[in-house]
Amino acid sequence: MRQFFLIYAFLILLVVVVFGLRGCKTENTPLEVFPDMDRQNKFHEQGKTVFFEDGRMDRRPVAGTVPAVNYKQSEYGHLQPDNRFRENTYLATGRPEGAEAFGDGIPVEVSFAHMEEGRDLYNIYCAICHGESGNGNGVIAQPRYGYPTIVSLLQSRIMEQPDGEIFNTITHGKNTMGPYGAKIRVEDRWKVVMYVRALQRAGAGAVEDVPEANRGDLGL
Repeated sequence: MRQFFLIYAFLILLVVVVFGLRGCKTENTPLEVFPDMDRQNKFHEQGKTVFFEDGRMDRRPVAGTVPAVNYKQSEYGHLQPDNRFRENTYLATGRPEGAEAFGDGIPVEVSFAHMEEGRDLYNIYCAICHGESGNGNGVIAQPRYGYPTIVSLLQSRIMEQPDGEIFNTITHGKNTMGPYGAKIRVEDRWKVVMYVRALQRAGAGAVEDVPEANRGDLGL
């Protein structure tokens, strides 16, 4: 019986200690049983530190970084890569000046080096959905990820689109595809278009397109 009263008194004391002072004001530092990382040692923006030689906590952007600024941040409009003035309207929008329809043609130099740059950018941003060959069977197209609307870039509907329309889709996105205008620079987007055209040309290629002198390399 004595043990029962001792346990009963202990439970009452425990309840009073835990809940009895809740809501009371005090100038003492509260006891935190579970701080939940409310206070932690970390770097703060524009703070100072002796850890880095320049004394800055936040690090400078990597050279060539493209800022991501949305339409709500109008005070940073000078950083938006899509809204910067360019004399060549077609280069910046995919539409010739004064026209509502998309134009055709690549307004940057078509070269093997630019094609390689377009391939690298495609593999970074596009291949995960559209696949390395452009057939729409990228990693995200697998049923377990729930993106059944990814299209093949090799279908005739896409192949018949003007170059400017593909550029516009890369810039602003379409349907379930998000925009990449804040991630890929204007000129580089045209290099991606250039590489997409190469994938389409390869996907629609036939043996007859290969010169007879080189058909032996295909084992024919």
